[in-house]
Amino acid sequence: MTRFDSRTDRPETAPVRTADVAEGLAAVDGRLAAFFAERIAASAGYGEDYQQLWAGARAAADGGKRMRPRFVLSTTASLGAGIDAAAIDTATAFELLHTAFLLHDDVIDGDTVRRGRPNLSGEFAGDAAAAGATPAQARLWGEAASILAGDLLLHAATALVGRLDVPAPARERLLDVLDHSLVVTAAGELADVALAVGLTPPSLPAVLGMTERKTAEYSVAGPIMAGAILAGADDGLLSVLAEYGRLVGVAFQLGDDLLGVYGDQRATGKSVLSDLREGKKTTLIAFARTTEAWPEIADGLGRDDLTPAGAARLAALLEACGARRFAERLLAEHVEQAIAALDVPQVPSVLAAELTAIARGCIGRAG
Repeated sequence: MTRFDSRTDRPETAPVRTADVAEGLAAVDGRLAAFFAERIAASAGYGEDYQQLWAGARAAADGGKRMRPRFVLSTTASLGAGIDAAAIDTATAFELLHTAFLLHDDVIDGDTVRRGRPNLSGEFAGDAAAAGATPAQARLWGEAASILAGDLLLHAATALVGRLDVPAPARERLLDVLDHSLVVTAAGELADVALAVGLTPPSLPAVLGMTERKTAEYSVAGPIMAGAILAGADDGLLSVLAEYGRLVGVAFQLGDDLLGVYGDQRATGKSVLSDLREGKKTTLIAFARTTEAWPEIADGLGRDDLTPAGAARLAALLEACGARRFAERLLAEHVEQAIAALDVPQVPSVLAAELTAIARGCIGRAG
């Protein structure tokens, strides 16, 4: 039951039980397992290759942090609604969407390894090579498998939401959020490739715009808005949450960019070599391009043979030219703006506290 705080006119709900969200996330894992088990069994009639494709898609979904499902469930619970079957399926849909984007990302980036093991592309390419295929044929086989698996999961995510047992207006709003998440993320992915191949100059506005589109919408804004819709939120609250999600999504990516150069790989699992070897167009790099240190940084950036010592030297140069300080300050500004966006009567105090903690966690990740 929602009530109002007489001091602020801010609606309140009962405190969120961490155990409820944890149980909900366990249910999401169960829903994913059941989904993939059903698809793997059904695919047997279409050949071993197709069954292997579904098994590879399942492996791609394993081991994630379930950040997007957590946003769905914690928002729903913070607004005083129960974590029911509709919430579990919606959270599962966003995890399927995330897995689909990872599969497509691997093809776009030419990656054959993820989380220290062959990804779906790598597994299929390796099998093809072992069967006598040429390198080009093996690569085509692996990339085709990843593209098709990603396409299937995009469809599955939409189908899950489309079949929710909720009132038709809520289901339509959820489908709109999911559709918007997909459309905007695709725009961000295309912008990322344009930056990577040099079709778009890597200015700071271009890099930040790409980051917002590629990350913020489907990772933060979409899941939070979906959780709010399940709890019956009105358009006023959804508008606030969309802005919050945009700001926090960018902050998360800024944190990842910093971890990609200055993080502890043993703690984060994120390499401090890969972004620099790739020459990834991050905010750090966009800022460095405007400084006198850029020629020296550019000389070592994007080299396949970059060593740990070379990466440490680049990290020191990025720090000395002010790029690290700039990215950290920009991250902190996005976090504070996101928290400020919550300071309106439409946001219940429990939800504001939950989302404030999430936003402040962006700073802790990169510290």
